[in-house]
Amino acid sequence: MSTPSASGAIDVLQRFHRVTVVGGGVIGASWVALFLANGLDVTVQDPRAGVDAEVRDHVARAADALRALGFSEHAMAGGPERLHFEPDLERAVADADLVQETGPERSDFKRDLWKRAGAVVAPHALLLSSSSGIPASEQARDMLDPARMLIGHPFNPPHIIPLVEVVPGEKTSPDAVADAVAFYRAIGKVPQVVRKEIGGFVANRLQSAIFRECVSLVAKGVVTIDELDSIVTHSVGMRWAVDGPFASFYLGGGDGGLRSFVKQFGPGMERRWASMQEEVHFDERTTELLFAQADASYGQRTRAELEAERDARQIALLRALRSKE
Repeated sequence: MSTPSASGAIDVLQRFHRVTVVGGGVIGASWVALFLANGLDVTVQDPRAGVDAEVRDHVARAADALRALGFSEHAMAGGPERLHFEPDLERAVADADLVQETGPERSDFKRDLWKRAGAVVAPHALLLSSSSGIPASEQARDMLDPARMLIGHPFNPPHIIPLVEVVPGEKTSPDAVADAVAFYRAIGKVPQVVRKEIGGFVANRLQSAIFRECVSLVAKGVVTIDELDSIVTHSVGMRWAVDGPFASFYLGGGDGGLRSFVKQFGPGMERRWASMQEEVHFDERTTELLFAQADASYGQRTRAELEAERDARQIALLRALRSKE
């Protein structure tokens, strides 16, 4: 995650100072915490009863992580006064400079939301969806002017994990893409523009492909979920935190780079690809096995305890990597 309020970020944050977050669930509340830590005014649109207490509690719990990542104590201290709640969608977005949608992962919900929001937002407002797989073109299908609407897909939790996949729709303007990249950079994220719309975008497609094989290996009894997690965190997890798959294999090819890697290891990889063609399903037998092992491994601790441990490790990793930049 880049340094908050880096040079050039102040102007961007002034342009997009009033942010509306649609949806106050786990992802939405995490976005809220990050936006407040950057000194922005935030309105949460969510009609659920008790959502204000839920979001404020999440923001308070995120504070230690944000401090550890270097966010200003002064900006964070003023957060509660800059946080507002408005259950009505049109009123919530009318004065927004930027809308970050985190609602249900349903096309009908998102199409209706953007149609309604697009009719009342300011012309300069950025309209960003946190969707993990529904393309912007599908979401914006009923909008009169979809030029400012695009995907800004984070990884959970957004206030810690740096990546945001920026995915324009067919009618998204280049200026909106540039504005989205500038905004996410200004709040400390690492935005990556995805060049073509595809279901699941990039990171979730990779996760899905890898998890397919994870489920298959556990279902076959090759490993347990504990053993598989240990294998990943002590090998490719560490490797990919430093270099991505292509960079890793480029180095794995020695002086010949990727050419040597493909020549030496490509045939074996193709054989493994061929062996992964069997279907994998979340059928009753498979899910019962996964659930039982997951409960045995993680069920003795609360979600809050597991999240705190995860966040502490991720922050330690981010700080270590930042020290080498």
